[in-house]
Formats: sequence, structure tokens, C-alpha cells
Amino acid sequence: MFTTRVRRTAVAVAAAVVLPVSLAACSGESGDKAAESPSSAASQESPEKSTGSEGADKAQVPAEPFGPACSSVPKEGAGSFDGMAKDPVATAASHNPELSTLVTAVRKAGLVDTLNNAEDITVFAPANDAFAKIPKADLDKLLADKEELTKVLTYHVVGQKLTPKQLEDGSFETLEKSKLTTMGSGTDYTVNDDSEVVCGNVPTANATVYIVDTVLMPKAG
Repeated sequence: MFTTRVRRTAVAVAAAVVLPVSLAACSGESGDKAAESPSSAASQESPEKSTGSEGADKAQVPAEPFGPACSSVPKEGAGSFDGMAKDPVATAASHNPELSTLVTAVRKAGLVDTLNNAEDITVFAPANDAFAKIPKADLDKLLADKEELTKVLTYHVVGQKLTPKQLEDGSFETLEKSKLTTMGSGTDYTVNDDSEVVCGNVPTANATVYIVDTVLMPKAG
């Protein structure tokens, strides 16, 4: 009888010791999980924030041709964006109906081979409407003067491929040896403050083309 009471007392004491230990262990595990939870949540949020930021940057800088005049570019054939990308720049321009006056001027100046054989250039190409802003008598005079025409046309060419990002606040030396400036952001850019890019970032085999709405004139001095 006495032995039985001793055993029961021993069991009760053991239970009293073990129970708090077990509760403490459970409490420790819960605490660990609770401590880990904020860091886990933070690590899951970080990639989303990063991705969102990168997405915003990409949205600001167009990778494809952009601008209102791009809608007039043929959808298929040699004059389309895909077609122009396969030909050197002077040949590519000859397939684009919006650049027919420029192509005539390039031929009169004897610059077809010069432009086609150049590597990694940018051409600010005046659209037909740009040449139409010049009084007819003045335009005819310019087209008849090969030396002056060459100066004007080579002023539209920069000896490197320019991305839209580079146009945001740029100053570039042209093949004519004087500089032109660019400003803008997103899909809105101007050249020399008054000539707007109406269809930009057009690829050809050896150049990037930005079609502009005003003929650029070399700066004196």
C-alpha cells in the first residue's frame, strides 16, 4: 500500500516537471515561426517591387518604332519596318513613300553609297512634309547646289546608333562636323528645339532612323 502511494507521487512529480518543459518547447517553436514570418513576407515582397520598377523603366523608353507618322509606314513589303530592317539605310528609305523627297536629294548629292556603306549610324530623316515647308524656289535652289545639299544632308547623320534614351538630353557631332541637339522623353523628342520626331527608332541594316517634320540646317560657326 505504501509502495503504491510512493509510485503515484513519483508519477505526479514527473508530470509536473515534464509538462512545463513541453509547453516551453511548443512556445519556443511558435515564437520562432512568428519571428521568421515578417522576414519571409519581406523577401516575397522585394521581387515584386523590383519587377514593378523595371517594368516602369521599360515603359518609359520605347523599344519599337514610335510616333504618329509610323502609322503611314506600309504594313508589308520592302517599305515596312521588317522590310527596312533588311536593307541599308538609303535603300530602305527608297521603299518608304514618306521619304521620297529625301531620297531624291540623297541621289542628287551622290550620297547613296556613302550612307549604304556606313556602319552604325543614325539618320534624322526629313519627311516629305518637312521639305514642303521650304519655299519651292529655295528648295529647287538647294537641290541644284550639290555642295550645299551635301552639307545639309550630312548634317542629318550622326556617326553612331542612338537610342531614344540618348535623345533625352543629347548633343551629337554630325558627319557635316557641326553639332545637333536633342531633347525629350518617352515618345516625344525634338531635334534642335524645333524639329519633332514623328516616327522614331526605325531600324535598318546599318542605321537607326528618326523621321523628323522639319529639315535641319547646319549651325553657323
